[in-house]
This record gives sequence, structure tokens and C-alpha cells, in this order.
Amino acid sequence: MGQKIAVVCNYALNPNRIGGMDRFYVEYDAKAKQLGYEIDWYFLNYESFDFYSGLTIFSANNENVERFFLEKVHQENLKYTILVTHFLALCTSFYKKAKLTGIHKTIAVDHNPRPLEGFPLSKIIKNKIKGVLYSKYINQFIGVSDYTRKHILKDYGFFLGKKTTVIYNGIDTSVFKKRTQENTNQFVVSSHLRHSKGIQDLILAVAVLDENIKNQIQIDVYGEGPYETELKEMTKANNIEGIIHFKGGSSELNELLSYYRYLLQPTYMECFSLSILESLAANVPVITTPVGGNLEIIQNGTNGYIFKAKDYLALAEILKNIVVGNLKIKNDVSFQIEKDFNLEKMVNEHIDLLLEVRI
Repeated sequence: MGQKIAVVCNYALNPNRIGGMDRFYVEYDAKAKQLGYEIDWYFLNYESFDFYSGLTIFSANNENVERFFLEKVHQENLKYTILVTHFLALCTSFYKKAKLTGIHKTIAVDHNPRPLEGFPLSKIIKNKIKGVLYSKYINQFIGVSDYTRKHILKDYGFFLGKKTTVIYNGIDTSVFKKRTQENTNQFVVSSHLRHSKGIQDLILAVAVLDENIKNQIQIDVYGEGPYETELKEMTKANNIEGIIHFKGGSSELNELLSYYRYLLQPTYMECFSLSILESLAANVPVITTPVGGNLEIIQNGTNGYIFKAKDYLALAEILKNIVVGNLKIKNDVSFQIEKDFNLEKMVNEHIDLLLEVRI
């Protein structure tokens, strides 16, 4: 068939973090090759490890991955018929430059969260202008949630409605060990450590709890990021180092999640959280905020609890009521993930886009 795909991802591959998107990339690569496509991957950073051994990967070595891709294409006279992007800003000059290399179809997947307070006016105007100038170089816009789809149209122009759709994130539910009993009051956070993830509010929530409640809970935080030092200092300043433990990155969360009672996600910004899907797949309910696409998966009191972003007192109240037994979720919360948000469904829907653009 002779069609060659370039997938450009502003995403660093890490052997200590094998998550939902990593499994998606590997399954997507295998399925595309089965259908006769050639496929090259361009990532922000990659040092070889076994999980990705079957993929053809080029690393930007933490430099600008869009520029790296364009330079490599020009220097080596590479020819691609389809371009797929993940985690890139939409409607930029990159898409025009990529189209000029001979790419026939471009599919842009939007994983980018929006700020809780919205964009400033200057950014709103710039996005509208970019939508007019560069959206014509993108053949298909994909939002990872309905929230994201709506914001693509809001940000770049409602005229994009006919070529904007939703493909929900999905995960490989088979790799998750399920929680099968009511655990002790152990809570887990799985998150990049940056301010927008709201973990500082979790620290404040724990700090205001009565001592008899504090003494009954343990919270493990898995993840790395630029806000780690501040969070650790804040934990120390509030004298709760014996309660909140920073565990770093882990490639074994698919098994570790089952040892916890709830996932805590006090985020300010989200599109459609893979951490939420992974937690639910392990039969671990989620305590989170109503931002992004969270309400498209979490139903208050059914598979988790919702509190307003930044309201650490509301989060403290939820934690207290779980500990004293006033709040309980006893049903298995994994079934919906297995049915509606599985990896096979996600991969097939993305592959269908390739079949639609055969030339």
C-alpha cells in the first residue's frame, strides 16, 4: 500500500512510567503495521528500553520535537503521507510547514488541558487568529473527551465542527490487578507533580484534619515533576511527613493501585485523565474535581466523589467522612472501564481514521 505515517508526540518516554498512552502507542503501532502501513515515531525524549523495542523511534533529546521532525524530514528527504500528532499545540505554523513536505492528511489529537480560569483575552484572540490561519492544514481534530472537543471549537473556531470529533482515552484493563476487599485508609495519588495538579490542596486538606483522623490515613504520591520540592517542603512545614509519602515514578502502578482505597486527584486542569481510568480499572474509586472531562466518567457517590477545585476544606470533609464510615462505595467500579474505555476500542477508533484517508 506504500503509505507511511509519522507520529509526532510532545511526550517523553520513561521506563519508570509505563502508562496508558505508552500501551496505546505500542498497540497502535502493531495494528497499523498489520494493515500494511510503515510508521515512524518522533518523541520528545527516548533512551531505548524493552517496552518500545518494536517501534521505530526518533528522539528530539528534549529539544523542540516539531522542529526536530521538520529538520529530519528535510535533511533526509523523508516522505510521509499521513501525519498524526499528540500533545502538540494546535493550529500553529508547524502544521503548514509539515504539509509542505508532501503530507497528504494530518490528524491532530488534542490532549491539552485548559486553565481553570480560562485563557486571558490576548490568548483568546491569538487562538482565533491561529484557527483561521492554520486549521486548514489539519484534516481531522480529535478531542480525548467531549470537554476537549467543545474547547477546540471554542478556542479555534466553531467552523471546525465538521472535522472535529471525540475519541476517548482507553486503557488495557487486563494488566490491572483489582482491589477485592475494603482496604485500610490508604490513599494514592498518581500525577505529574506540577502546580496545576492541585496536590498542594491535598496537603492543606490533610493539615486541617483532626489528629484522630490524621492518625488513621496514609497517602502515597507516585510521580515526578517540577513542583516536587515545593510539595515536600509544604508537607514538612505542615508536619505531615508521616502521612504523605512521595514515592517517585513507578512502572508498576497497574499492580500497586489495588492496595489503595481511593485515588486522590485534586486537579485544576484535565482533558480526560488516564490516571482516573487506571484507578477505576483497578476497582479503586476516585476523589477528584469537576474539571475537564472528569464528569464524563466520575459520578458522585457511584464511582467516586467530586469537590470543587481548590476547595481543600471540602476535600478534608470527604476524607474525614470516609475514615469515620459516612461515605462508602461498595460496588465494583471497574465494569464501565472494561466496557467503554478499553484500549482496543481506542486503538480501533484511531486506526479507523487512517482507513478513511487512504490514497
